[in-house]
Amino acid sequence: MRILIIEDDLQLGDGLSSGLRSLGFAPDWVCEPVAAWHALMGEDYDAVVLDLGLPKEDGVSLLSRLRARHDPVPVLILTARDGKADKLAGFNAGADDYVVKPVDMEELAARLHALIRRTQGQLRARLAAGGIELDPQARRVWLDGDPVNLSVREYALLEKLMSNIGRVLSKAQLEAALYGWGEGVESNTVEVHIHHLRRKLGSERIVTLRGIGYMIESVC
Repeated sequence: MRILIIEDDLQLGDGLSSGLRSLGFAPDWVCEPVAAWHALMGEDYDAVVLDLGLPKEDGVSLLSRLRARHDPVPVLILTARDGKADKLAGFNAGADDYVVKPVDMEELAARLHALIRRTQGQLRARLAAGGIELDPQARRVWLDGDPVNLSVREYALLEKLMSNIGRVLSKAQLEAALYGWGEGVESNTVEVHIHHLRRKLGSERIVTLRGIGYMIESVC
C-alpha cells in the first residue's frame, strides 16, 4: 500500500517511514507542502499521513486545497495539536482520521488499513478467490483453510492482487504498491515475489498476461 507521509520533523518522518515500511507499507516522505502537493498530483496513494504544523502552509490549508479538487484519498492527520478546535478544523477540512502524537506504530498501521479498506469498499472481513482467503485486518492468509506464512512483501503483493480480483495489474503498478521513493528495486523483483507466491499458493492461482501484467481471477 502506497502511503505519503507529510512531516517536517526529520527524526519523526524517518521513524514513520521505517516503521510503516517494516509493517508492509510503501511510504514516501516529504517535509513541506510544495513537495507534498507535487507528490499528490503526480502519484497515486492509498492514504496520506499529514502533520498540521508544516512550514509555509498549515496542514489544514493543504488538506482543504486537496479536497477542493475532489481528491478522495483518505487522509489521517497525525499532530501534536490535541485541542477540540484543532480536531474540528481538521475534520471539517476533510480529514478521515485524527491521531495525536505520539502514536504506537502498530495502531497507526491499523488505522491506515481501516481507512483504506473503507475507501475501497472492502468492508467484508476477508477477501477470497480460488481457495485463497485473506484477512486485511489480521493480515493473515489461508489456502483451502490452512494458514500460509508470507513475508511482508509477499503479503503486500497478494493483498494488492486480491483487492483487484479480476483486474490485470501491471508490473509498474505492483512495484508502486510495494516500494516507496529511494528504495532499490531490481528489474525482476515482482517476478521473484510472484514466483514465491505461486510456490506457496499454487502456480495456477496467479495468472500472467504476457506483456500486460498479473491478476487473480474471480474463479480459479
